[in-house]
Amino acid sequence: MTETAAPTEIVITEAMAVIDRALGTMQSRELVSSDEVSDLLLDLRLLLAGLDATELPVGTGV
Repeated sequence: MTETAAPTEIVITEAMAVIDRALGTMQSRELVSSDEVSDLLLDLRLLLAGLDATELPVGTGV
């Protein structure tokens, strides 16, 4: 029997994939434009905007 991931898990997995791709691209560069950073943050916001706030894990605060 195949288990399906909860919508929250899918979105978090997609957000992590976006972060991983961006890190792979930006890690070898000395400078990153503010436009590229803004695009990355907007992509993440769009992914996370559809989640219900009650479904998100609570951060410990750093």
